[in-house]
Amino acid sequence: MSTDDTTPPPTSAADRLGGADGTEAESPAGERDRRLAKIDALRAAGVEPYPVRFDRTHTAAEVLEHWGHLESGVEVGDVVRVAGRVVLLRRQGKLTFATLRDGSGTIQLFVSRGELGEEAHSAFDDLDLGDWVGAEGAVMKTRRGELSVKVTGWTLLSKAVRPPPDKWHGLSDTDTRFRQRYVDLIANEEARRIFAVRFSVISTIRRFLDARRYVEVETPVLHVQAGGAAARPFETHHHALDMPLSLRIALELHLKRLVVGGIERVYEIGRVFRNEGLSTRHNPEFTMLECYEAFSDYTDMMTLTEEVVAECARVATGDTVVEVDGVRVDLTPPWPRRTMIDLIEEHTGARVHPSMPLAELEAAADRAEVPREAGWGPGKLVLELYEKTVEPNLVGPIFVLDYPREVSPLARAHRDDPALVERFEAVVLGRELANAFSELNDPIDQRQRFEAQAALAAAGDEEAHGVDDDYVRALEYGLPPCGGLGIGVDRLVMLIAGVHSIREVILFPHLRPEFGDEDF
Repeated sequence: MSTDDTTPPPTSAADRLGGADGTEAESPAGERDRRLAKIDALRAAGVEPYPVRFDRTHTAAEVLEHWGHLESGVEVGDVVRVAGRVVLLRRQGKLTFATLRDGSGTIQLFVSRGELGEEAHSAFDDLDLGDWVGAEGAVMKTRRGELSVKVTGWTLLSKAVRPPPDKWHGLSDTDTRFRQRYVDLIANEEARRIFAVRFSVISTIRRFLDARRYVEVETPVLHVQAGGAAARPFETHHHALDMPLSLRIALELHLKRLVVGGIERVYEIGRVFRNEGLSTRHNPEFTMLECYEAFSDYTDMMTLTEEVVAECARVATGDTVVEVDGVRVDLTPPWPRRTMIDLIEEHTGARVHPSMPLAELEAAADRAEVPREAGWGPGKLVLELYEKTVEPNLVGPIFVLDYPREVSPLARAHRDDPALVERFEAVVLGRELANAFSELNDPIDQRQRFEAQAALAAAGDEEAHGVDDDYVRALEYGLPPCGGLGIGVDRLVMLIAGVHSIREVILFPHLRPEFGDEDF
């Protein structure tokens, strides 16, 4: 049947609850006190402001899916029960219009005094922005074409004590956005979009690998011996065992132990911890994907990398072309493959190699104005030349191949050049996105590499680690030829979501402690 009411046009501040921008007009402290008084009044009247449950029949998106086709001015007899946060209130005489937001989107409530009665309508008018409400009623579309629920009954589900941020300005302080992510998600549609991309990326990775018969596992977070990456670990102490432990800095070594044990395709998506600095590219706690496949090598890992990254972009955005700060990047496979040595020559004019005399490499670094430290070996100098003169200038996506053996203690020696290893990094917009090897499976070679790292650690290198005897023992039982891949999930989300700071894609990034709260 036809309705005789319409969605009102924009009204003045006096006609809206809380102000022209849909927010509360009072100071935050005064508004909080006012809302606390409402809670007392509700309970005095026998109304529980935090009831135990509400049986919802449809989300906002489901209402739109089922009844979005309705003609304007039509009401149907289908009754739904919806629930969400009140993000907008508008009043027009005997009518109140409320916009509810749930996890799927928004839906309008059409609240009539004639339908609800004076008392229930007055109570609805007393709601505040941010309150959670459940409502029941018939589905309709107003004459202005707004799909709505014509409310015949409603329930307060959670009284918000603090008002949400200003609708138009949101949270202006970046640290506050990150520290109070729950408020950021309430107020900031862009934050909700970014994390929808994150959730999509992680679920896509799982589906992609599961479809290729990889097995997902969980490995220890607390390690007796930190390893698998050149990084400083967080250290702790196990009181019952009276022994030091480290939070893991990589997933690698336990996963390769599982390949030794016969799990030929294995992966983990997990948190790793590195006791290092904070920047737009680094957070001490971050998420890694690592996967290992028997009977493969780093060329297979290149194919896997470009395919999974392109699939993540396609599922999350509908396209394999992404844009960050105005730069468009096409992630469609295949990606170019270039050796590190060739790229250094292309960018600096110097042909370098880890087998060259140290003095020649030092001179090449000086000519390129690359800072160096005493004690660096040839491989480290080659790596620094690449990282300072080449990597920041790569748009990509591109695979950079064949790293110096000295800086890659877990990678197999290159089949054609023993001074190099079969390792690549995938680089996009000047940032490492993925790192992969043909895995070293010779236990004798691996022990020697570990011992070289232990010597560096003894000399003061905080990112070098000692010999992992148990891992060497595992290799002695036989690791088949194996390719391994690590992808920084946070950086992948940054790329696909089009943001430049890692803090934007981590729900609760690390910040300096907050001392005190003026509201308490």
